[in-house]
Amino acid sequence: MFVDHAVIYVKGGNGGNGIVAWRREKYVPRGGPAGGDGGRGGDVVLVVDEGLRTLVDFRYQRHFKAKSGEPGGPANRHGADGEDLLIKVPPGTLVRDRDTGEFLGDLVHPGDRLVVARGGRGGRGNAHFANSVRKAPEIAEKGEPGEERVIELELRVLADVGLVGYPSVGKSTLLRAMTRAEPKVGAYPFTTLHPELGVVELSDGRSFVMADLPGLIEGAHEGRGLGHQFLRHVERTRVLVHVIDMAAVDGRDPVEDYRIIEDELARYRAELADRPRVVAANKMDLPEASENLARFRVAYPELEVFPISGATHQGLQPFAERLYQLVQSTPVPASESTSRDESEHKVYRLEAEEPIRIRKEDGVFVVEHPEIEKLVRMTNFDQYDAVKRFQRIMQARGVDDALRAQGAKDGDVIRIGDMVFDFVE
Repeated sequence: MFVDHAVIYVKGGNGGNGIVAWRREKYVPRGGPAGGDGGRGGDVVLVVDEGLRTLVDFRYQRHFKAKSGEPGGPANRHGADGEDLLIKVPPGTLVRDRDTGEFLGDLVHPGDRLVVARGGRGGRGNAHFANSVRKAPEIAEKGEPGEERVIELELRVLADVGLVGYPSVGKSTLLRAMTRAEPKVGAYPFTTLHPELGVVELSDGRSFVMADLPGLIEGAHEGRGLGHQFLRHVERTRVLVHVIDMAAVDGRDPVEDYRIIEDELARYRAELADRPRVVAANKMDLPEASENLARFRVAYPELEVFPISGATHQGLQPFAERLYQLVQSTPVPASESTSRDESEHKVYRLEAEEPIRIRKEDGVFVVEHPEIEKLVRMTNFDQYDAVKRFQRIMQARGVDDALRAQGAKDGDVIRIGDMVFDFVE
């Protein structure tokens, strides 16, 4: 089963908790703090596996979580880091954050890796909080939660040559004739519902990859028919082959068919106009094909046209040789990072610190700020010293003053993340 789109949930491992512990060596009175740090959570990493050709596995498993870090130990022992979770994807996979639309990466080559959810850092043990004033701190951090997000995977087939054209013009038959692929062949529109790949092998061991792409119709750039399901795969091919039914078996005009297909490609992405292309004048073994071919050459004298027949194998050898030459002289198309819907360069700017947002909801003051929410998740409120540290940070960050400015008074309820507090003057 061919699947070229998937949506999955990924979560990095949580960091391990730091601990409160003390030195307990013999003859060492009042041993100092010795609580170790927690281990780092594992990352969720996408890795290209050249043996995969579809995203079908993600239809059955859609949630992926990396291992969490281990808690710290006594005697300043660091907890073990969580193991990364490696997820295999096929070459040609594009990755976006589904909620924000942010482009995350374009995985093309075998072994390419992309971290899509980072593990949280381990919490610090009490040894980190000792100083000249506080020599016996009863405080340790919880581990930082791992990143979590929903990502969208889109597969765009990687092929050297792409066969484009109307349904039922003989693309599948041509692919079968030139390669060992076994695409479904039928005398009705949209027999091919997904790309089929095959390897064209020349006599001296040279080869290239050919893809039979689902048939186009007028309006495909707007999503009609198979629309964008087809066009996304065209972007990856080095050379385009227009397969034209020169016998006009279905009653269409070969000259008009070429014009419409070219128009659809240009409307979808202007850069496709510069892609090398040739015309495979197919079904030349049938009546009327020669007359239509002559008319086609007059209409498009600038085109390189190969009279062939996928059914009888007529003209396939010189056709394959010419395609190989074009493949060798054409660079791999630019990656998604330079495509029509992504900016050509990512520019990173130093952004001002996000302001603290306070809103009132059902009588409760809700504080919203990512760093403060993370501080709440990493604070152990069962530890007196940890609570005092949290209060100092809240004052230093101006949260208390911001709450007063919003009208908070002694005894009012404050919520930060999942924690609820009483406001105390």
